[in-house]
Amino acid sequence: MASRSALIALLVVVSCAAAASAATFTVGETQGWTLGGDYDTWARGKNFSVGDTLVFNFSTGNHDVLVVSKSDYDNCNTGSAMNSIQTGPATVTLSSGDHYYICGIGTHCSNGMKLAVNVGSGSGSPSPSTPSAPGTPTPTTPAGPSPSAAPARRAAGPALAVAAGVLLKLALL
Repeated sequence: MASRSALIALLVVVSCAAAASAATFTVGETQGWTLGGDYDTWARGKNFSVGDTLVFNFSTGNHDVLVVSKSDYDNCNTGSAMNSIQTGPATVTLSSGDHYYICGIGTHCSNGMKLAVNVGSGSGSPSPSTPSAPGTPTPTTPAGPSPSAAPARRAAGPALAVAAGVLLKLALL
């Protein structure tokens, strides 16, 4: 009886962990963080959640990632960035709210190298009327290229379902 209770408890823990797992989004997918990317289109339709990470793949010295306010994002103002990540690739962990990122090298921002994301509303890009500024992210360097979040989340579902089924069968034996 005790082993059955332990297996059921393990099943509950695995289910909760699956629900709380964060996703990794590679900005621009295979193209990365570079000139010529359409980051508005890339973000549209993606559901960003607290704890998810954005990976900006770029070569150090060619690009950077500045965390800016909505106003600085709209005007490509690099002078008052809240955070500056100079070393690529860079990973940013998302917190709740709207987040604005631009490249501060030359005219890269005015040539479209900017990204706006909304965390928690179910929409990839913030609405134009939202005035809030982002929190400061935690920059880190990833171990290697990160996959898009959609396949990662889809792959976890079936694996967890199989594990849950096995645990449930063992609990019923």
